This record gives sequence, structure tokens and C-alpha cells, in this order.
Amino acid sequence: MLQFPNAKINIGLSVLRKRPDGYHDLETVFVPVAWCDALEFIPAETTSLHTHGIQVTGNPESNLVWKAYALMRTRFPSLPPLEIHLEKIIPHGAGLGGGSADAAFMLNGLNTHFALGLQQNELIELALQLGSDCPFFIYNRPCLAYGRGEQLKPINLNLASWRVVLIKPNFSMSTALAFQGITPKEPEHSLAESIMQPITQWRNNIVNDFEAPLIQHYPHIALIRDSLYQAGCTYASLSGSGSTVFGLFEAHQEQNIQAGLTELHKKIRDLQVKITDILM
Repeated sequence: MLQFPNAKINIGLSVLRKRPDGYHDLETVFVPVAWCDALEFIPAETTSLHTHGIQVTGNPESNLVWKAYALMRTRFPSLPPLEIHLEKIIPHGAGLGGGSADAAFMLNGLNTHFALGLQQNELIELALQLGSDCPFFIYNRPCLAYGRGEQLKPINLNLASWRVVLIKPNFSMSTALAFQGITPKEPEHSLAESIMQPITQWRNNIVNDFEAPLIQHYPHIALIRDSLYQAGCTYASLSGSGSTVFGLFEAHQEQNIQAGLTELHKKIRDLQVKITDILM
């Protein structure tokens, strides 16, 4: 079975408070984007995981895809051994949820291919055991997220008339470093209300709390964000606690977008960035 686990972006991210369990309560909006890995599994005599593309460190048993298979086999011992191939295209430490997507798609794929009969709520419960972002990829549609990011409420957010430009610098972000600069607080504007406003108003009202403190360590983030605005995007922001900056452009302005992206390349070409342009 062949699947294409997709990335996500965070539109806004508020760190509200630290919890007794050591985690933080967050508020954010997850939106799927069409930058994908490739995941395939076939029956085999013994289970194995083969990774291709972007280098994946660690042994196979530490990979979330392997953990997803192991979790399902604990529940369904009759699952056969599998030869698993993972082509990594979504970069690590980018705030795009690539590893979480791979795990969630593995759960979904096993459930579908072997007709295991798990309902969406059961898949979400399993996904949460693998990571806080994993349940989102079971829904895989725009969602308001609360708690650690696992409490999800699907929303009607249609970006079909927008083009998203993702810019990944040549460095990854440490989650621990990201939280060091954070002082938890209630946001000035409710994200649930702000996300329903026209996108032209997001720049003033929707903020990623990680962006300002991380710019102190990585000023390239501000350069990329500001260059996106200068290229004509309507809204630009850091995604999650990773290093990717995204910009939303009105898709009907194709000629202006291409001119803006050409100029953008010139301004940031020395940063060794990867630019991915997706029609939402």
C-alpha cells in the first residue's frame, strides 16, 4: 500500500500556561499542506523499515512509523510482518509535522488495508500515544487545536484560492530552545475569532509566540518573513516551533507571485533555503 503523508502549517500559536505534567497548554490552527513524504508497506517474512531521501538518524525502532506499526500489532497480533519503505521529503525540525504525519498515515493505512474496523475516534486515541501532533493527521483538515495540540475542533477554513510558499532555511529548530524564550500568557486576540476574519486582517491579529524569541537566535527568520511581505504576500509567519516560514499569496495574482518569488530568491539565496510553492 502506497500513501503520501502530507505536512501541516500552524497559523498562529499561543502558549497559554504551563501544566502540572510539565507540558504547556497551547492554542493554534493546524492546516494541511501538500508537501508530502511517501510511505509504502508490503507483506514480508520479517518486519523491516527502509528510509530514503532526507537522512533519518537513529535505529528503525525509534522511528514513529515503526512505533505506529508496533502499536497496531499489539492491538491486532494477527497483523503480518511488513517491509516498510519511507521516502523522507518533509524536512526535520521544520515545524511541519512530517514525522507525526508518517505515523498517523501508517495507522490509517494499516486500518484500511487490513480492514481492522477502527473508527476515527479509536485511531485518534492510538495516534495520541505516538505524539501530540499525530491526532491532527487523522482528521487532516483545518482544525483549532488546544491542550498539548491534541484537542481538535475542525473548522471551515478554505484556502483554495491561496498559494502557500514554504521557506525552510538550512537549519532545524530545537523545541527546548523554542520554549526557553516563552512567557506563557493569554493572547490579546482570540485565535478562534481571528482565524475567521479575512486573511488581510491576520497580520495584525494572529501571532506565533515562538517567532519573536527565536528571531533573537536566528535573525534569518525575520529576514525571510519580511522578504515574503515585500514579495507581496498577505500573511507570513513561522510554522509551529520549527524553522520554516510560510507566506500566503492570493493565487489569482500569478504574474505578481512569480515576480515576487524571483525577487525573493535574490534576497535570500545566500541562506541556502529550500522554497516550496504550493497551490492550496
